Amino acid sequence: MRGRQDRKEKPGDKEKQRWEQEMQEQIGNEVLQTLDREHFTNDEEIWEAIQKRVLKMGQKRYLSLEEKQELIQTIFNSLRKLDVLQELLEDEEITEIMVNGADHIFVEKQGKLWRYPRRFSSRRKLEDVIQQIVSRMNRVVNEANPIVDVRLEDGSRVNVVLPPIAINGPIVTIRKFPSQPITMDRLIEIGSITAVAADFLRILVQAKYNIFISGGTGSGKTTFLNALSHSIPADERIITIEDSAELQIQGISNLVRLEARGANLEGKNAVTIRDLIISALRMRPDRIILGEVRDAAACELLSAMNTGHDGSLSTGHANSPEDMLSRLETLVLTGMDIPLEAVRHQIASAIDIVVQLGRLRDKSRKVLTIAEVLDVQDGRVSLNILYRYKETGEDKSGRILGQMEWTGNPIAADGKLQRSGLEVKYE
Repeated sequence: MRGRQDRKEKPGDKEKQRWEQEMQEQIGNEVLQTLDREHFTNDEEIWEAIQKRVLKMGQKRYLSLEEKQELIQTIFNSLRKLDVLQELLEDEEITEIMVNGADHIFVEKQGKLWRYPRRFSSRRKLEDVIQQIVSRMNRVVNEANPIVDVRLEDGSRVNVVLPPIAINGPIVTIRKFPSQPITMDRLIEIGSITAVAADFLRILVQAKYNIFISGGTGSGKTTFLNALSHSIPADERIITIEDSAELQIQGISNLVRLEARGANLEGKNAVTIRDLIISALRMRPDRIILGEVRDAAACELLSAMNTGHDGSLSTGHANSPEDMLSRLETLVLTGMDIPLEAVRHQIASAIDIVVQLGRLRDKSRKVLTIAEVLDVQDGRVSLNILYRYKETGEDKSGRILGQMEWTGNPIAADGKLQRSGLEVKYE
């Protein structure tokens, strides 16, 4: 699809698109009708059958070699893969796919939203693709259960919402993840964090500080957690816990991956994040990595961090380190009936560091703040800001300039550093 969304529509494009759409449907139907009769057994035979018909059709109307190949691929994707979505999934530059009904598809590419010019041939075809996606994961979505979250084989996260909840047709949102995990070195290269701040966090991970990664939607929390996890010593036993498996932990041979399970159609047999954390504590973990805290599972996570499982990592939605701590308070109180002051002491004791991520107005993702969690003071959990992103201006293209700067405050609780025999450099 490279260049397709940037191309200006020319006179005759709509007529040509209608003709191509008709040919796609005609050839697709012909191939489907002959599948049983000709006993096609593999994708190669189906490809050849499509190719034969496209070449024959090309005798009636001129098509360039590129247009023929594109038409063959499109028809093949509609029959054997995920139709319009297949090309978008294979484009590594696309990070998000948004389908708003059969006629409206948008993608996020290089941090910007683009309208994709193609569409599904019909609402029924989009519904077929949705059922194909969810059935692979043994999930069900229909009018009675119109919302489902699943993942594709490559780890991409898929959210589906069907009518009558979705008014303008079936909605599909796909969050893609790179085939190769982004490393901390790559984040330094693209300017998400400075080398000094990255080395600082690497040492804290090795010294087994409990680190919480905070940020808004699309700020890169999972990506950063993956990059940070590369600093975990290879000889440790790691247990990851997620709602939908997205983490790509590398270099750890003793790795256990756990994924929550929703209730069945009878509302039974659910396995929650809380269940998995409790079970993980019996698996002799050196560290627990929780993909995201969004409910009362925060109680079990803080308990784990407070009972000898140092070096644990997790993420959460918030706009600042202060907001993240406040949100944790709320989540804990939904699961435990204890005084707020006790909750705050538990948070201060469990979490050592909060790393705040953000998405700037130029759509770039940055580490904005690295803060140390201190004790409760004057009834609130206090923070020691260690690093803060400082904006210095913009270049001619509108790209924001700036970098992480040390505030001059050293780590107050350096006991883990001393016990590990490690030292940090602040600048």
